[in-house]
Amino acid sequence: MHRLAASVATILFSGLAAGAPTAQSARFDVSEKSIADLARAMEAREITSRELTAQYLARIEAYDKKGPAINAMIALSARALADADAMDRERAAGRSRGPLHGIPIVVKDNYDTLDMPTTAGSRALEGSMPGRDAFQVRRLRAAGAVIVGKTNLHEFARGITTVSSLGGQTRNPYDPTRNPGGSSGGTGAAVAANFAAAGMGSDTCGSIRYPSAENSLVGLRPTMGLSSRAGIVPLALSQDVGGPMARSVADVATVLDATAGGDPDDPVTTRGAGKIPASYVELLDAAALRTARLGVWLPLFGAAEEDQRAGSVVRTAIREMQSAGAQAIDIQSSDAPTEADGVAIIRYEFKFDLNAYLAKTPTAPVRTLSDVIAKGVIHPSLETAFRRSNEIATLDSDEYRAIVARNARVKESIIKLMDDRNVAALVYPTLRRTSAKIGEPQLGGNCAASAATGLPAVTVPAGFADDGMPVGVEFLGRPFSEADLLKLAYSYEQQTHHRRAPSLTPSLR
Repeated sequence: MHRLAASVATILFSGLAAGAPTAQSARFDVSEKSIADLARAMEAREITSRELTAQYLARIEAYDKKGPAINAMIALSARALADADAMDRERAAGRSRGPLHGIPIVVKDNYDTLDMPTTAGSRALEGSMPGRDAFQVRRLRAAGAVIVGKTNLHEFARGITTVSSLGGQTRNPYDPTRNPGGSSGGTGAAVAANFAAAGMGSDTCGSIRYPSAENSLVGLRPTMGLSSRAGIVPLALSQDVGGPMARSVADVATVLDATAGGDPDDPVTTRGAGKIPASYVELLDAAALRTARLGVWLPLFGAAEEDQRAGSVVRTAIREMQSAGAQAIDIQSSDAPTEADGVAIIRYEFKFDLNAYLAKTPTAPVRTLSDVIAKGVIHPSLETAFRRSNEIATLDSDEYRAIVARNARVKESIIKLMDDRNVAALVYPTLRRTSAKIGEPQLGGNCAASAATGLPAVTVPAGFADDGMPVGVEFLGRPFSEADLLKLAYSYEQQTHHRRAPSLTPSLR
């Protein structure tokens, strides 16, 4: 961690020495600015991409290892300022690559990057340079995004509180005694604390949506097949997806426009052919709730007393949707999926999928899950789960086939449920509990309805509970209905504006 702090200072010094901020840019504050805000400011010559990047680096310097010590970042790109310079030169020459041109982004450290190690938060992969960008990272760079750095995650993405042997424990910027969600908790905390304009996470069962909800962010788990997983360290490919996290629905849609699409290296993306609109941003509709019919999925609100804290916030959110014109239909079903349904397949697939990734990464310091375990460096909380996965000899088993069949039945039943009740989406709490204290288990997850089925889901801030912590409301839809879900989320967001920045990471201006 000391190396990261030193690198922040080095990058900042070299950046500021190369070009001091102008008086105009010194008045510009990146805090809570949307991607569109940043793009307009660059287009108006109020600030450059270099100056934006330097501001975000300054915030990382002030708040990641110092101050509230969020500990969201695991690596910084030594080329970030140079990449920003290149985007500034292109803009000065009259060329713009689009809305992400010169926009600083962070990515979870299970996405391969050419310029930084890809470690999945594990000391077993410390220093591993895969020599490639993940497909979605390539798409972001091609769109003009500046990759500022990589974020901590629950080691190998196998958990929801974001602790790892290499990155340590990430803290929630709304209360550093609590976890930030996971496994993409580093991205969630970084974007919430304004370390970048947006970020990338991955979701096997809640890992985009949980940290988004727990950090007052918008997070999208796309339909299986909408976006490529090539170059993302896998956890269980039957359920792994990568997707955007940001402070607004429009920013999520902007990043999705750049990253969604087919990839020959991930055959599952053939499912998305012909189902991706020209732009998700252009389809956003602030009035979408006026004619929406929503299913309030009651089993996912929980029945325990402890579920009421977050549940009451989401019930209020549904009343807000009704005030905006939505029709809300209570839905009770006896076979709603549980979190156990969402994580069951991970034990079986992890070894095989990780070993296949390592086989494509010849420079990695380990070759197999057995090697990872033998090094004895993984976080102690994961050792039992990793050993259980390593004991799986084959996927040609009745137990594994039963899980796959169960997930297929769940998908069919959810789609039928939506069709029978004629609803555009199912609505429920992203998590039934607010962020747990660090070291305590995080309970109340509702990840499985999307994860076990491959159906898309988006979480959007619903407000704050009486303990001061953020709560998210989730919309679940039919396959490739991202445009409709984003419309609903955008309409709700524009009616309520529940997003609130953490007070512990204020403006540096």
